[in-house]
Amino acid sequence: MTTPDTGRVYHVLLQIAVISGVLGIWEISGRVGLLNPLFFPIPSVIFLTFFTMMMSGEISEHLSITLFRVFMGFLLGTIPGIIIGMVMGASNKVRLLLDPIVSATYPIPKLAIFPLLMVIFGIGEFSKIIAIALGCFFLALINSMAGVRNINKVYFDVAKNYGASRKQVFTKVMLPASLPMIFAGIRLALGTSLLVVVGLEFVSANKGVGALIWYAWETFEIEKLYVGIFICAILGIISTVALKKAEEYIVPWVGQLAHKIERQ
Repeated sequence: MTTPDTGRVYHVLLQIAVISGVLGIWEISGRVGLLNPLFFPIPSVIFLTFFTMMMSGEISEHLSITLFRVFMGFLLGTIPGIIIGMVMGASNKVRLLLDPIVSATYPIPKLAIFPLLMVIFGIGEFSKIIAIALGCFFLALINSMAGVRNINKVYFDVAKNYGASRKQVFTKVMLPASLPMIFAGIRLALGTSLLVVVGLEFVSANKGVGALIWYAWETFEIEKLYVGIFICAILGIISTVALKKAEEYIVPWVGQLAHKIERQ
Protein backbone atom coordinates (compact mmCIF):
# COMPACT_ATOMS: atom_id res chain seq x y z
CA MET A 1 0.00 0.00 0.00
CA THR A 2 1.40 3.38 -0.97
CA THR A 3 1.52 6.25 1.52
CA PRO A 4 0.18 9.73 0.67
CA ASP A 5 3.76 11.07 0.38
CA THR A 6 4.71 8.26 -1.99
CA GLY A 7 1.66 8.96 -4.12
CA ARG A 8 2.52 12.64 -4.33
CA VAL A 9 6.10 11.92 -5.36
CA TYR A 10 4.83 9.51 -8.02
CA HIS A 11 2.43 12.14 -9.41
CA VAL A 12 5.14 14.81 -9.49
CA LEU A 13 7.57 12.47 -11.25
CA LEU A 14 4.86 11.48 -13.74
CA GLN A 15 4.13 15.13 -14.53
CA ILE A 16 7.84 15.89 -14.97
CA ALA A 17 8.21 12.87 -17.25
CA VAL A 18 5.28 13.97 -19.42
CA ILE A 19 6.60 17.53 -19.76
CA SER A 20 10.11 16.29 -20.48
CA GLY A 21 8.75 13.88 -23.09
CA VAL A 22 6.81 16.63 -24.88
CA LEU A 23 9.84 18.93 -24.91
CA GLY A 24 12.06 16.09 -26.10
CA ILE A 25 9.74 15.23 -28.99
CA TRP A 26 9.50 18.94 -29.87
CA GLU A 27 13.30 19.30 -29.87
CA ILE A 28 13.87 16.24 -32.03
CA SER A 29 11.09 17.14 -34.46
CA GLY A 30 12.55 20.61 -34.91
CA ARG A 31 16.09 19.37 -35.45
CA VAL A 32 15.09 16.80 -38.09
CA GLY A 33 13.01 19.38 -39.96
CA LEU A 34 9.50 18.19 -39.14
CA LEU A 35 8.64 21.61 -37.64
CA ASN A 36 9.20 24.97 -39.25
CA PRO A 37 11.70 26.82 -37.00
CA LEU A 38 10.22 30.11 -38.13
CA PHE A 39 7.01 29.32 -36.25
CA PHE A 40 8.13 26.55 -33.88
CA PRO A 41 11.67 27.26 -32.63
CA ILE A 42 13.15 24.34 -30.73
CA PRO A 43 13.05 24.44 -26.90
CA SER A 44 16.84 24.79 -26.57
CA VAL A 45 16.74 28.02 -28.59
CA ILE A 46 13.81 29.29 -26.51
CA PHE A 47 15.65 28.49 -23.25
CA LEU A 48 18.76 30.25 -24.55
CA THR A 49 16.64 33.31 -25.36
CA PHE A 50 15.07 33.12 -21.91
CA PHE A 51 18.51 33.01 -20.27
CA THR A 52 19.74 35.96 -22.35
CA MET A 53 16.65 38.02 -21.47
CA MET A 54 17.02 37.08 -17.81
CA MET A 55 20.66 38.18 -17.71
CA SER A 56 19.85 41.49 -19.40
CA GLY A 57 17.08 42.25 -16.89
CA GLU A 58 14.38 42.38 -19.56
CA ILE A 59 12.30 39.62 -18.00
CA SER A 60 12.51 40.95 -14.45
CA GLU A 61 11.43 44.39 -15.67
CA HIS A 62 8.29 43.07 -17.36
CA LEU A 63 7.55 40.40 -14.76
CA SER A 64 7.71 42.73 -11.77
CA ILE A 65 5.12 45.07 -13.29
CA THR A 66 2.79 42.21 -14.19
CA LEU A 67 3.06 40.68 -10.71
CA PHE A 68 2.32 44.04 -9.09
CA ARG A 69 -0.85 44.43 -11.16
CA VAL A 70 -1.94 40.86 -10.47
CA PHE A 71 -1.26 41.08 -6.74
CA MET A 72 -3.05 44.39 -6.24
CA GLY A 73 -6.03 43.48 -8.41
CA PHE A 74 -6.31 40.04 -6.83
CA LEU A 75 -6.40 41.43 -3.28
CA LEU A 76 -8.70 44.30 -4.18
CA GLY A 77 -11.22 41.97 -5.82
CA THR A 78 -10.98 38.72 -3.86
CA ILE A 79 -11.28 40.00 -0.29
CA PRO A 80 -14.53 41.97 -0.84
CA GLY A 81 -15.82 39.12 -3.02
CA ILE A 82 -15.38 36.58 -0.22
CA ILE A 83 -16.99 38.84 2.39
CA ILE A 84 -19.99 39.83 0.27
CA GLY A 85 -20.40 36.26 -1.00
CA MET A 86 -20.57 34.87 2.54
CA VAL A 87 -23.08 37.53 3.53
CA MET A 88 -25.21 36.68 0.49
CA GLY A 89 -25.00 33.00 1.32
CA ALA A 90 -26.06 33.58 4.92
CA SER A 91 -28.84 36.11 4.29
CA ASN A 92 -31.73 35.49 1.92
CA LYS A 93 -32.66 39.18 1.93
CA VAL A 94 -29.19 40.32 0.92
CA ARG A 95 -28.99 37.60 -1.73
CA LEU A 96 -32.35 38.56 -3.25
CA LEU A 97 -31.22 42.19 -3.29
CA LEU A 98 -27.79 41.69 -4.86
CA ASP A 99 -28.26 38.56 -7.00
CA PRO A 100 -29.84 40.40 -9.98
CA ILE A 101 -26.94 42.85 -10.04
CA VAL A 102 -24.38 40.04 -9.89
CA SER A 103 -26.20 38.04 -12.57
CA ALA A 104 -26.28 41.07 -14.89
CA THR A 105 -22.68 42.23 -14.45
CA TYR A 106 -20.77 38.95 -14.04
CA PRO A 107 -21.03 37.78 -17.71
CA ILE A 108 -19.70 41.08 -19.08
CA PRO A 109 -16.12 40.53 -20.36
CA LYS A 110 -13.76 42.59 -18.25
CA LEU A 111 -11.78 43.65 -21.32
CA ALA A 112 -15.02 45.01 -22.79
CA ILE A 113 -15.51 47.44 -19.90
CA PHE A 114 -11.83 48.43 -19.73
CA PRO A 115 -12.34 51.50 -21.99
CA LEU A 116 -15.04 52.69 -19.59
CA LEU A 117 -12.69 52.15 -16.65
CA MET A 118 -10.04 54.22 -18.42
CA VAL A 119 -12.58 57.02 -18.87
CA ILE A 120 -13.48 56.90 -15.17
CA PHE A 121 -10.08 56.18 -13.57
CA GLY A 122 -7.66 57.38 -16.25
CA ILE A 123 -5.17 55.51 -18.41
CA GLY A 124 -2.72 54.75 -15.60
CA GLU A 125 -2.25 51.69 -13.44
CA PHE A 126 -5.41 52.09 -11.38
CA SER A 127 -7.78 51.34 -14.25
CA LYS A 128 -5.87 48.11 -14.99
CA ILE A 129 -5.95 47.07 -11.34
CA ILE A 130 -9.71 47.74 -11.15
CA ALA A 131 -10.31 45.60 -14.25
CA ILE A 132 -8.32 42.72 -12.72
CA ALA A 133 -10.16 43.19 -9.41
CA LEU A 134 -13.53 42.90 -11.13
CA GLY A 135 -12.46 39.65 -12.76
CA CYS A 136 -11.50 38.23 -9.35
CA PHE A 137 -14.44 39.70 -7.43
CA PHE A 138 -17.27 37.75 -9.03
CA LEU A 139 -15.51 34.38 -8.92
CA ALA A 140 -14.68 34.80 -5.23
CA LEU A 141 -18.21 36.00 -4.50
CA ILE A 142 -20.03 33.20 -6.32
CA ASN A 143 -17.91 30.43 -4.81
CA SER A 144 -18.11 31.88 -1.31
CA MET A 145 -21.87 32.21 -1.56
CA ALA A 146 -22.17 28.64 -2.83
CA GLY A 147 -19.93 27.41 -0.03
CA VAL A 148 -22.19 28.93 2.63
CA ARG A 149 -25.43 27.83 0.98
CA ASN A 150 -24.21 24.22 0.67
CA ILE A 151 -23.66 23.89 4.42
CA ASN A 152 -26.08 21.39 5.94
CA LYS A 153 -28.64 23.24 8.07
CA VAL A 154 -28.24 20.60 10.77
CA TYR A 155 -24.90 22.15 11.73
CA PHE A 156 -26.56 25.51 12.37
CA ASP A 157 -29.32 23.86 14.40
CA VAL A 158 -26.79 22.03 16.56
CA ALA A 159 -24.82 25.23 17.15
CA LYS A 160 -27.98 27.09 18.19
CA ASN A 161 -29.03 24.27 20.49
CA TYR A 162 -25.70 24.56 22.29
CA GLY A 163 -26.21 28.31 22.68
CA ALA A 164 -23.59 29.45 20.16
CA SER A 165 -23.45 33.16 19.47
CA ARG A 166 -23.45 34.63 15.96
CA LYS A 167 -19.71 35.06 16.14
CA GLN A 168 -19.25 31.43 17.19
CA VAL A 169 -21.59 30.23 14.44
CA PHE A 170 -19.51 32.16 11.93
CA THR A 171 -16.08 31.06 13.21
CA LYS A 172 -16.97 27.45 14.16
CA VAL A 173 -19.54 26.49 11.53
CA MET A 174 -19.90 28.83 8.57
CA LEU A 175 -16.26 29.68 7.85
CA PRO A 176 -14.71 26.19 8.25
CA ALA A 177 -17.48 24.49 6.25
CA SER A 178 -17.28 26.98 3.38
CA LEU A 179 -13.46 27.18 3.18
CA PRO A 180 -13.09 24.48 0.46
CA MET A 181 -15.40 26.39 -1.87
CA ILE A 182 -13.76 29.68 -0.93
CA PHE A 183 -10.35 28.28 -1.88
CA ALA A 184 -11.81 27.03 -5.16
CA GLY A 185 -12.94 30.58 -5.84
CA ILE A 186 -9.52 31.96 -4.89
CA ARG A 187 -7.79 29.58 -7.33
CA LEU A 188 -10.17 30.58 -10.11
CA ALA A 189 -9.76 34.26 -9.26
CA LEU A 190 -5.97 34.08 -9.35
CA GLY A 191 -6.01 32.27 -12.70
CA THR A 192 -8.45 34.83 -14.08
CA SER A 193 -6.26 37.69 -12.85
CA LEU A 194 -3.38 36.31 -14.96
CA LEU A 195 -5.65 36.04 -18.00
CA VAL A 196 -7.02 39.56 -17.58
CA VAL A 197 -3.67 41.23 -16.93
CA VAL A 198 -2.10 39.74 -20.07
CA GLY A 199 -5.09 40.86 -22.14
CA LEU A 200 -4.90 44.36 -20.70
CA GLU A 201 -1.18 44.57 -21.36
CA PHE A 202 -1.82 43.62 -24.97
CA VAL A 203 -3.89 46.73 -25.58
CA SER A 204 -2.79 49.31 -22.99
CA ALA A 205 0.73 48.85 -21.65
CA ASN A 206 4.33 49.35 -22.62
CA LYS A 207 5.64 47.08 -19.86
CA GLY A 208 4.50 43.70 -18.59
CA VAL A 209 4.47 40.10 -19.80
CA GLY A 210 1.50 40.79 -22.08
CA ALA A 211 3.28 43.78 -23.59
CA LEU A 212 6.38 41.62 -24.08
CA ILE A 213 4.35 39.02 -25.99
CA TRP A 214 2.60 41.64 -28.10
CA TYR A 215 5.82 43.48 -28.99
CA ALA A 216 7.48 40.16 -29.89
CA TRP A 217 4.58 39.45 -32.26
CA GLU A 218 4.82 42.91 -33.85
CA THR A 219 8.58 42.53 -34.43
CA PHE A 220 8.28 38.82 -35.32
CA GLU A 221 10.71 37.78 -32.58
CA ILE A 222 9.14 34.34 -32.22
CA GLU A 223 11.58 33.11 -29.56
CA LYS A 224 10.64 36.03 -27.27
CA LEU A 225 6.97 35.36 -27.97
CA TYR A 226 7.41 31.77 -26.71
CA VAL A 227 9.37 33.03 -23.71
CA GLY A 228 6.43 35.26 -22.77
CA ILE A 229 3.99 32.37 -23.13
CA PHE A 230 6.19 30.09 -21.01
CA ILE A 231 6.43 32.78 -18.32
CA CYS A 232 2.61 32.84 -18.17
CA ALA A 233 2.59 29.05 -17.86
CA ILE A 234 5.18 29.12 -15.08
CA LEU A 235 3.23 31.76 -13.18
CA GLY A 236 0.11 29.61 -13.46
CA ILE A 237 1.92 26.53 -12.15
CA ILE A 238 3.53 28.39 -9.24
CA SER A 239 0.27 30.05 -8.20
CA THR A 240 -1.61 26.74 -8.35
CA VAL A 241 0.98 24.88 -6.28
CA ALA A 242 1.20 27.71 -3.73
CA LEU A 243 -2.57 27.85 -3.26
CA LYS A 244 -2.81 24.07 -2.95
CA LYS A 245 -0.17 24.14 -0.22
CA ALA A 246 -2.00 26.95 1.54
CA GLU A 247 -5.26 25.02 1.31
CA GLU A 248 -3.64 21.88 2.73
CA TYR A 249 -2.36 23.93 5.66
CA ILE A 250 -5.55 25.91 6.35
CA VAL A 251 -8.11 23.22 5.44
CA PRO A 252 -6.26 19.97 6.27
CA TRP A 253 -9.41 17.91 6.73
CA VAL A 254 -10.23 18.10 3.01
CA GLY A 255 -6.98 16.36 2.09
CA GLN A 256 -7.41 13.81 4.85
CA LEU A 257 -10.89 12.97 3.59
CA ALA A 258 -9.59 12.57 0.03
CA HIS A 259 -6.86 10.17 1.20
CA LYS A 260 -9.44 8.07 3.09
CA ILE A 261 -11.61 7.84 -0.02
CA GLU A 262 -8.58 6.79 -2.13
CA ARG A 263 -7.71 4.04 0.35
CA GLN A 264 -11.25 2.67 0.23
